[in-house]
Amino acid sequence: MGAFLIPYLVGVVTGAVPLFYLEVAVGQFMTESGLRAWKICPLFMGIGWATTVIVFFLDCYYNVILAWAFYYLFASFTSELPWVTCGNWWNTDKCSATFSFSPKGNGTTANVTEMIAMTTQAPVNMSLGNMTNVTKDLSIDSVTEYWEHRVLGISSGIDDMGTIKWDLALCLLLAWIVVYVCICKGIRTSGKVMYVTATSPYIFMTILLVRGCTLPGAVDGIIYYLKPDFAKLANIQVWVDAGTQIFFSYSIALGVLTALGSYNDFNRNSYRDCIIFASVNSGTSIFAGFVIFSTLGYMSYKQGIPVSEVAESGPGLAFIAYPTALAEMPVAPLWSVFFFIMVILLGLDSQFVGVEGLIAAFVDEFASTLRRGYRREIFIGIMCFIMFLVGLSMVTNGGMYVFQLFDYYTGSRIILFVAFFECIAVAYLYGINRFYDNLQMMLGFRPNPYMKWCWLVVSPIFCIAVFIMSAINYSELTYDRPAGKYIYPDWAVGIGWALACCSAIWIPLVAVYKAFQYANCRRACRRLIEPEDLKEHQLRPQDKRDDMQDFENRAYEPDSFNKL
Repeated sequence: MGAFLIPYLVGVVTGAVPLFYLEVAVGQFMTESGLRAWKICPLFMGIGWATTVIVFFLDCYYNVILAWAFYYLFASFTSELPWVTCGNWWNTDKCSATFSFSPKGNGTTANVTEMIAMTTQAPVNMSLGNMTNVTKDLSIDSVTEYWEHRVLGISSGIDDMGTIKWDLALCLLLAWIVVYVCICKGIRTSGKVMYVTATSPYIFMTILLVRGCTLPGAVDGIIYYLKPDFAKLANIQVWVDAGTQIFFSYSIALGVLTALGSYNDFNRNSYRDCIIFASVNSGTSIFAGFVIFSTLGYMSYKQGIPVSEVAESGPGLAFIAYPTALAEMPVAPLWSVFFFIMVILLGLDSQFVGVEGLIAAFVDEFASTLRRGYRREIFIGIMCFIMFLVGLSMVTNGGMYVFQLFDYYTGSRIILFVAFFECIAVAYLYGINRFYDNLQMMLGFRPNPYMKWCWLVVSPIFCIAVFIMSAINYSELTYDRPAGKYIYPDWAVGIGWALACCSAIWIPLVAVYKAFQYANCRRACRRLIEPEDLKEHQLRPQDKRDDMQDFENRAYEPDSFNKL
């Protein structure tokens, strides 16, 4: 695990922080959110549409994680945690209350800060039909059986969707109601709520860390977390996991940062804010690692097996491995309540931002329609309801397979693709020196040249390198279960790639549309890279001298793509 920290830190410095500030600065300069902010380079306005589609998919399945967390929270209010014993109606004759079986996941894009690791990728292994036969241990621990049979009611595969699990559906509805109530009045209301959702988890993490460090075996877990394994640095998947995890934790290429940047005053020192945020965000990720691995070390000690065998990936960490560790503690229900409150608060914090970014994109795009009366609140309600309906497919008996499909194909590689074109659009087409002049207009000073060289060279190389590595190391989606690996059928993989293309296709599609739109115009190439609808305070002195007024008042002014 320690080897993961090295590519993580490399990715933070070369990719995450520069791209984080790039998106915030574009939103602040253009004073527009996701869709309209990329008028800064009309040729690549498709970036705004791509990020909007990505964040829509993310919002749909991210709240399912909150539904699971609410389910576990409610189940924790009992004298004995329901997942610690066998003999319940959901248990099978293979159930073992001694936690002797520990299913492990491979290849993960874990997001510890945002959701204590929620993104799972798994390589294909040998199969028997659709499942790999497990022979080394036929027993299944009670925690896993609770997760699969009681919570998920999981079916045999994605082609067996079964029925909606109404207990989970109600938890999902609760999650969406909380999100709607907190964001319906806009960023000022949701911002106040975030003071609680963003700070309270630190209290719970500190409590859990203190408790974890007092348990036997905690030191072994922390050593496993920190000790570098340099041999693994040659593993392509480690770099892919680190790169995608970083981009998720920083919300890069999701459109939310341009939306949040657009709420800033034009002269706000967002450069300072971004450096502070990056320090806090990465510090929190590392701090959360201590919380998790101190407890996993205790779990390893109790079971007498290496830490590597209890360290789950993806949903298995929050809903199998950690509940197993909690069950071993004295006063287990109390610690379980603390843990799942922390997970819910972290998840709500992320979901508020994601939904706000999505809503802001449409409200800014259709401002004349959606900013009248209560239309914005009604529109938010409609969007939340649509995403709730999509999420219902993930709380059926086959819902976990749908969840994994969304998780694997709609994010990860695609956000690297989008982030690469963000750098190209701003640094090369709009012009890096011009953008630095704009930053000086906003901030009153020019940021460190490090950002300039990252946008020009380092960050695009990082994005495309990780994207290529992920393509080289690509394997079809599978899902780990105690009975073996479930291999997705070809038609499901096809749907996954279709979901991925739904976002990526907008970048070339809009570029081609814009090229045809300006094909018969004088200075067509210039108009493809000149920002649209700049206001007086956004123009440099040289822009005003360079015939900009004539450019804005030209006889032919093509309609914006956004009016379609």
